[in-house]
Amino acid sequence: MHQLTGMDASFLYLETPTQPMHISGLSIYDQSTAPGGVVRFKEIVANISERVKPIPAMTRRLQAVPLSLDHPYWISDGNFDPEFHIRHIALPKPGDWRQLCILVSRLHARQLDRARPLWEIYIIEGLDNVEGAPPGSFAMFSKTHHAAIDGASGVEIMSAIHDLAPEYEPVGEPLPVPAEPVPSRMQLLMRAQLNNLKKPFHFVGVARNTVPGFASALNRLRKSELHRVKDVPRTRFNRQVSAHRVFEATQFPLADIKSIKNSIPGATVNDVALAIVGGALRKYLAYHDELPEHSLAAMAPINVRSDKDKSGGNVVSSMTVKVRSDIEGPLQRLAAVHESTRNAKELAKAVGAKTMAEYMEFLPSMLTAQAARLASQLGLTNRVQLYFNCVITNVPGPQFPLYSTGAKMLANYGTGPVMDGVALFHVIGSYNGNMTISATSCREIMPDPSFYRQCIDKSFAELQEAAAEVHVQSKPVRKKRARKASPKANAAQTGSQQTA
Repeated sequence: MHQLTGMDASFLYLETPTQPMHISGLSIYDQSTAPGGVVRFKEIVANISERVKPIPAMTRRLQAVPLSLDHPYWISDGNFDPEFHIRHIALPKPGDWRQLCILVSRLHARQLDRARPLWEIYIIEGLDNVEGAPPGSFAMFSKTHHAAIDGASGVEIMSAIHDLAPEYEPVGEPLPVPAEPVPSRMQLLMRAQLNNLKKPFHFVGVARNTVPGFASALNRLRKSELHRVKDVPRTRFNRQVSAHRVFEATQFPLADIKSIKNSIPGATVNDVALAIVGGALRKYLAYHDELPEHSLAAMAPINVRSDKDKSGGNVVSSMTVKVRSDIEGPLQRLAAVHESTRNAKELAKAVGAKTMAEYMEFLPSMLTAQAARLASQLGLTNRVQLYFNCVITNVPGPQFPLYSTGAKMLANYGTGPVMDGVALFHVIGSYNGNMTISATSCREIMPDPSFYRQCIDKSFAELQEAAAEVHVQSKPVRKKRARKASPKANAAQTGSQQTA
């Protein structure tokens, strides 16, 4: 039995019927690479079932504490049935990208069953008209609760259920998951009482270690920069959300992203992604006549997981970054984004990598869940001070091909939770030479997700064009060397000079 951290548990407390708190991944596969050129659903089920058994996040269920007096526990599910979690579905004809996005949106909108391990996988066949995928391709849409994993641990799980080559060893009957004794109500209450008695002493230690960091952060950053954080404008993305979702995604060659990066000294691939999103938000809001004077801001999670940390769950910090949607020039926007991320990283470093996670241990479990529900019912997100408008998370993936049951993965996208006040979630991913930008939102807030994708594509194209001009201008111009004259020519030239 393993107790959830305060950060992990917070994703359970924040969950309501209109804001499910799971993260998802969408992968597209070409089954022609599999042995025999065909992959059967039963083969996928058998392959995944055996591989998820050693992963605790995939075989544990929740055990709540009576009266919500403490954070819940993970307990091994002795009745774990992989076939319940792995489902089969097909797109209707013609099986195009738009139909896939609609299906993903609907699947992503559904809450996970808390009585079972908090994940589901949908095998979606019938992708016959998706650009970049041959007819007969299929997709895998996986949902896992954010209380169980973060983006980094999600990549590790993806690696565990994939191979590096089409050849794979078929597995036999999956071994049963050993049952774990379920604690009694009294045992859980006694644990909760003991934990709550320890918290004040733990809080003193955390405060002693982090207060100097806060002071250092205030000294490092200019007052003007801190003041700008308060200038976050209110947009359509900061309203209450419904239970309906929309999803869209696009991808670009990673080499092109790196070429853009090199046009601004010190810029990173992540800076380019933020600048692309900033340009897309500028275009989208301007089209709807809603572009604010000040720049939109994004909350960017930071992975602080060490190599020794194999616990799963969430090991993250965060920073707030201006995406500079107030700047029209693409390269000027990229330079400003680079400055914004540099300042945000300095603040996060000064405060401490795991400070947010440490303080979240002291959230009162019962009051936090009730407060989240009350805020949603009363629409309090429409009145509070904003610190960011959307989420942009970067989840780097492998730069080599992966295979599932012999089928080659062609592309990989991500979705995230949207909630009251933060109705737009971006996942920046990379896989096998491409960078992807995925966007998840509320249907009532973004009724035109395909147009937002066009805004992302246009923003990238403008950055690429501007960067190309910089590269052309920076190339040195080679001077043509004068050819050496032959001896006869020199003699003739000398003779003509003497004659003159």
